[in-house]
Amino acid sequence: MENTVVLEDLKKMRRFIDRSKHLMIRLSLRGCTNRPFYHIVVQKNRSPRDKQIKDQIGTFDPLVNQFGERIVALDFDKLRYWTGMNAKCSTPVLQLLGLSGFYPIHPTTRLQAMRIQKKGEEEKLRKQSNSEEKTQEAAQEK
Repeated sequence: MENTVVLEDLKKMRRFIDRSKHLMIRLSLRGCTNRPFYHIVVQKNRSPRDKQIKDQIGTFDPLVNQFGERIVALDFDKLRYWTGMNAKCSTPVLQLLGLSGFYPIHPTTRLQAMRIQKKGEEEKLRKQSNSEEKTQEAAQEK
């Protein structure tokens, strides 16, 4: 009888046990439709994206401004503190920190750059072949 009472109490207490194992530094979505804006925050790994924020480290505006820049603002002192407290970074944050020079450049960033470069080269070749075809057609018409 006592064992069943203990088991029931344990089942009730499981709801209140904190199951999150570690802290995460990740992006929290702000802004509105078609205008995203992110806060770089520290949260427990299982908390919802925009709730239970422990600390805000910085901001990130992914849309390009009039000068062709994406703006990232970071407080490196807070970042050092939370990484010292064993907070792990999500992949998008690691990419941003790699570009800012805090960490080495993330491998996915290099892959994206290679894909963009390859696309640009293919477009150049297409434009050159199209222009060559047009000059040949113009020469044949004369």
